Amino acid sequence: MSRCPLAGRPHSVDLMTALAYFSAKLDFETDVSDVHAALEADPDFVLVDSRGDDAWAQGRIPGALHLPTREIARRAASLIPQGAPIVSYCWGPACNGATRAALEFARLGYPVREMIGGFEYWVREGFAVETDEGVRPGRPDPLTTVVAAVRCDC
Repeated sequence: MSRCPLAGRPHSVDLMTALAYFSAKLDFETDVSDVHAALEADPDFVLVDSRGDDAWAQGRIPGALHLPTREIARRAASLIPQGAPIVSYCWGPACNGATRAALEFARLGYPVREMIGGFEYWVREGFAVETDEGVRPGRPDPLTTVVAAVRCDC
């Protein structure tokens, strides 16, 4: 057993727990690059923007469905076929709105994943953004994504 300097307490590694945790995490999360690739490949999922009206008007991912978290329980069945896979997103890593939206969809029986990084990292990776005026191309942030290559290779 070794000391974990970050937590200041002994750290033991339970490999089975780690395998289960990271496998489950990949089952329930996806990232902006994977969502972008899936949208390009004619997706079989519904991308849901769970932010409020002002945020939606400010900018959103092209092709997303606007369904604020507070409206999911009331409106989801009329907008999304039961059983359709869903990916939810909100502002970014400091916001748990996509998690709350995913929980609402799970309660309704939808298969759901959360897009980690949210709208913030969609923009930072340089993907297109839509407003009521149309779709505009993005510009990658060189501090947060690879700009000289096609992908990050992670």
